[in-house]
Amino acid sequence: MSTGEPTAEEVVQTASDAAEGYVFAQYKQSAVRDLDVTVEFEDGVLEVDVYLNAPGEDGGPDPEQVADDAALTAREAVDDLFGE
Repeated sequence: MSTGEPTAEEVVQTASDAAEGYVFAQYKQSAVRDLDVTVEFEDGVLEVDVYLNAPGEDGGPDPEQVADDAALTAREAVDDLFGE
């Protein structure tokens, strides 16, 4: 019997895909030296950490800001998944 709620696996995958998608919308894939997206979903609590090693070129996006925004994008995608 399904409750209609997404599974923990669906939540984690949705968050991870959204964070990675955001990062690669900001940088060419070849410019990203390292990207680590860690997502945990336990007892209804979502935790998203994004580590990004990419060049902080003049006039380009700030890697720390992109990592923060990627985590926010992941949370928003999960909110959408739950229909909030």
